[in-house]
Amino acid sequence: MNKNSDSAEKSYLPYLTLFIVQLSFGSLPVTGKILMQVIPAFGLVGFRVGVTALVLFIFQALKRDLLPKETRDYWWFILLSFVGVTLNQLFFIKGLSLTKASNAALLAVTIPIFTIIISIFFGAERLRGIKVFGILVAAIGVLILIDPTNAGFSIDTTTGDILVILNSLCYAIFVVISKDVFIRNGAIKSTAWIFGLASLICVPIAGFSLREIDMMALGTINWLLIAHISIICTVVPYLLVAWSVARVNPSTVAVFVYMQPLIGFGMAVAFLGENFTLFTILAAILIFSGVYLATKKRKQIVDLLQ
Repeated sequence: MNKNSDSAEKSYLPYLTLFIVQLSFGSLPVTGKILMQVIPAFGLVGFRVGVTALVLFIFQALKRDLLPKETRDYWWFILLSFVGVTLNQLFFIKGLSLTKASNAALLAVTIPIFTIIISIFFGAERLRGIKVFGILVAAIGVLILIDPTNAGFSIDTTTGDILVILNSLCYAIFVVISKDVFIRNGAIKSTAWIFGLASLICVPIAGFSLREIDMMALGTINWLLIAHISIICTVVPYLLVAWSVARVNPSTVAVFVYMQPLIGFGMAVAFLGENFTLFTILAAILIFSGVYLATKKRKQIVDLLQ
């Protein structure tokens, strides 16, 4: 393999990784809704954070490489754990329990918008017209796919909707400010510290909320769902996000969130027998086009059109 193919492979690898992230996150709303019928929302957060922290700390301890590269990174890990995990997880899971899954999916379109605003504020990247246009195109595709008329925004879901929006804001802040820390310490070590510190808050809260639940009576299916949410929907995507953030702009990481509804619909077609419509195809074209425009440099787009 020549150097050009090597560099091309490396340049596309973060995008493939971010697609896998959305595959991992995509099943969370459905499995989360199922589990919250038998365990409280904060209990589910405790499982996600606690299992992730345990798995990653054991892995990093076996490598004998636990200490951060710089003393200041301890403070960064504390901040990132609070914003990117503790608040992020509590806002989303509690919000999901108080609103509809379709509302949560629709409100995910706020993540790239928040990310662009915060990135510009912190000077993490420059505002480019083609990137903004791509994000807007993908957002229109999401709106067509989900159809806002199917969302149930009402007084009954207001609290949950607000919590999901706050979750989006926290995730955007996390993505923007974490880049340097992830570059210095690597994805696994950074994520281990972030989740380990978050578990000091989330696990005790979970224990309190689960005090009246007979965990032995949950059954095999529910335990498998807990394992799925803890590993597939948490350990895997957070590690991949950490790896990707160190290699691409924050807004690029965020714009891939628009893939989640499309992935969810694709799973419904594959496993539930639902059908594609012309609107689905149009939405898919807009989402993929928008993601492409938002992640490519202007020169690459001009070369493609020539």
